[in-house]
Amino acid sequence: MTVTVSSALVRDWAYRALSGLGDARADIDALNVFPVPDGDTGTNLYLTMEAACQSVDECWAAPETAGLGSPGLGPVATAFATGALMGARGNSGVILSQILRGTSEVLGSLTDGQVLDGVAIHALLARGADLSYQAVARPVEGTILTVARAAADAAQAALDRGVADADAVVTAASAGAHDMLDRTPEMLETLRLAGVVDAGGRGLTVVLDALVEVVSGVPWAGPATSPHLPVPRPHDAAVTRHYGGPAYEVMFLLDAADEVVPDLMADLDGMGDSLVVVGGDRLWNVHVHVDDAGAAIEAAIAVGRPYRLRITHLDVVTTRAAQADQRALVAVTHGPGVAELLGGVGVFLVPARATQRPSTAELLEAIRHSHAAEVVVLPSDKDTRAVAETAAETARAEGFRVAVIPTRSIVQTLAAVAVHDPALAFPEDVISMTRAAGATRYAAITIASRRALTTVGPCDIGDVLGLVGGDIVLIGSDVGAVARDVLSGMLAIEGELVTLVLGADADDDLRVALPEWLAERFPIVELSVHDGGQPLWPLILGVE
Repeated sequence: MTVTVSSALVRDWAYRALSGLGDARADIDALNVFPVPDGDTGTNLYLTMEAACQSVDECWAAPETAGLGSPGLGPVATAFATGALMGARGNSGVILSQILRGTSEVLGSLTDGQVLDGVAIHALLARGADLSYQAVARPVEGTILTVARAAADAAQAALDRGVADADAVVTAASAGAHDMLDRTPEMLETLRLAGVVDAGGRGLTVVLDALVEVVSGVPWAGPATSPHLPVPRPHDAAVTRHYGGPAYEVMFLLDAADEVVPDLMADLDGMGDSLVVVGGDRLWNVHVHVDDAGAAIEAAIAVGRPYRLRITHLDVVTTRAAQADQRALVAVTHGPGVAELLGGVGVFLVPARATQRPSTAELLEAIRHSHAAEVVVLPSDKDTRAVAETAAETARAEGFRVAVIPTRSIVQTLAAVAVHDPALAFPEDVISMTRAAGATRYAAITIASRRALTTVGPCDIGDVLGLVGGDIVLIGSDVGAVARDVLSGMLAIEGELVTLVLGADADDDLRVALPEWLAERFPIVELSVHDGGQPLWPLILGVE
């Protein structure tokens, strides 16, 4: 089968890998015994790939690509790698992001529309393996690193045998990865004693199998492998496992010059283990296990600007049964109408005041007040996410199991709450809610309170501003007209459900005329209207 290189191929691979990781998530979590037996490798790999897919979608929907059908191969390959880097979770997720960076570098260097051959397949796999080893301070064999190298070596072996077709080479690479995965217990005593293969390596085989499907056009589940039964982990009672390594997992993004990163790695390597640093061009993702989290952050501050800090206590990992009375949702709200709506379904509320986001103390108090073992926090805007993460870290240290879903608008919070299912296991519920929020594009209408120069031109006081994804895309003089233009643009891409959250200043043009126009112009689109009552924003809208 002849396959040409394109942005569509990259996106297809990303989404097939995401689907495969979703299907295998629970099984991969169950394999997770190294380096920390916290049962979240499958979840972390899934969320890392999901961030990569979202970045690709944003590239596809960017204004500069509008009307072109699809963006170029280079921008999509870059978006794929950048999204994975920015959204990487856990040790294996950070390493996977580096593997994807290597493969994307090679894909982006190819000519859009050229035939993909076996040489290119080997090149992208080899580059991914090389970068993954470079990112880890102390590489351990029998892990995702070994599986990545085995895939590249198997591709080279196929080329040496005279195999040239891309589908044959990538199939050989996937088979080599599966074979090496089966042998990981021979290399790592922790895996042998637990009777499992490496969780991160298993996740990588899913990503490689997805690439086989994209290149060959044939569904591929990998070669038959011997079963590996995980250590029993009952879900009907609390399970406690003790971990004897450093006390904290520290993760953060870092804005720093490339030349200072080797010194930072040397400093962090002396503080703990499981050090992985990936990135480049002043954007780095850092992961390390240490006993002194403060010292690790101070080392980062000394060389650059760390942000999106996540600190997780690793000393004792406890998993509880997912029961309705053990899980709570905490959401930030911006108007009395939405507060009443969410409060009516049992969500714990943190009201935000106009022009002022809630404090860490307010979010932490809501988490504590829930009296739930498991808590999902929904910040409802991008500026509150950092506060929510800080509150979550403090709550985790107090024994709560907390996940923050980075909802950047109240419509994303509503979408997440709509699919919440307390009967699911905690990671599954979080993933489901995260997917629902991520599938909701958001926009808003507001009135300019000062003169400014925007990306679409200057605005004056009193101008109507239309924002999509937090960026100003339209400037007008009529609220209803700007709202219709914004909706038309969003629904031109795709959409099945529109949610309108009306603000305190919404007039009849928004309350009556806009829904009527929508029903006439887009008759097959489902509409949901809520009287949110939020100040400053006459309309907040979402498209799913």
